[in-house]
Amino acid sequence: MTPEDRHPDWTALLARTGFIELDTRARAAALLDDGTARELCGPFDRIESPWLEPQDVVPESDDGVIVVKGRLDGRPTVVIAIEQAFQGGGIGEVSGVKIATALSLAARDSRSGTPTAAVLLLETGGVRLQEANLGLATVAEVCSALLELRALQPVIGVIAGALGCFGGMSIAAGLCTSLIMTREGRLGLDGPQVIESEAGVAEFDASDHTLIWSINGGTQRTGTGLADALVLDDVAALRSAVVEAIGHGVPREHRSQRIGELRARLEAVDPAHPPAPADLAAVWANAVPPAGDRR
Repeated sequence: MTPEDRHPDWTALLARTGFIELDTRARAAALLDDGTARELCGPFDRIESPWLEPQDVVPESDDGVIVVKGRLDGRPTVVIAIEQAFQGGGIGEVSGVKIATALSLAARDSRSGTPTAAVLLLETGGVRLQEANLGLATVAEVCSALLELRALQPVIGVIAGALGCFGGMSIAAGLCTSLIMTREGRLGLDGPQVIESEAGVAEFDASDHTLIWSINGGTQRTGTGLADALVLDDVAALRSAVVEAIGHGVPREHRSQRIGELRARLEAVDPAHPPAPADLAAVWANAVPPAGDRR
């Protein structure tokens, strides 16, 4: 537990405008400069999944993904937000293609002289079970498009809400140029209920919220370098963090490329050959880079 966790700034908490209390469209618009947000492929375009209704699931006419283009601190930016209230933020064929296409178009604009950054608001349980392999295939397309854009312009991931980011989209989160979380956010490949169902409650108790957030929560993920910034659940604070992250530009080497650093971090907590206790602190210190280097 950090000093900030033990002694929170109650004044800031009371004065804030909660980001996670906004609906998905409002979150996307709140990040962009006033009057610049324009939604693409919105609900009136009725681009929805053809696979849900045959399975007795009512589809949404935007398939649970909102794409908003505008300016952020004066620079062209596309915000892609996943609607957690629809199918638990599950990604299907249509929603995944919307994300991948938006990222690819941002890359095209960047190559054509209009540098366009991207912000991913990640509130998702992963691939939508009703679309299975189609969802898995489109997550691969999302990752490919993200890699294409991040070589040209920053791609910033934001995990703010308690639903968190799990499954295939957690891989996309790991590929982001920078990842911003709140204490309420969670990040992991498999969700607690999935782990419990497969390995039993002794392996992971999905009802133990303290355990879950101590492993997957924003404080832990930031502390171990798997996320870059821990931010108060506040619109202004999150917007400021996103602007700062985009301002850093494209790093020389992305986190996902620093294999040696990631391996050292794993060895520190689960070594194949346990180091002597005196060496463990040094290994851990070298595994987690200073805050200014986490880009």
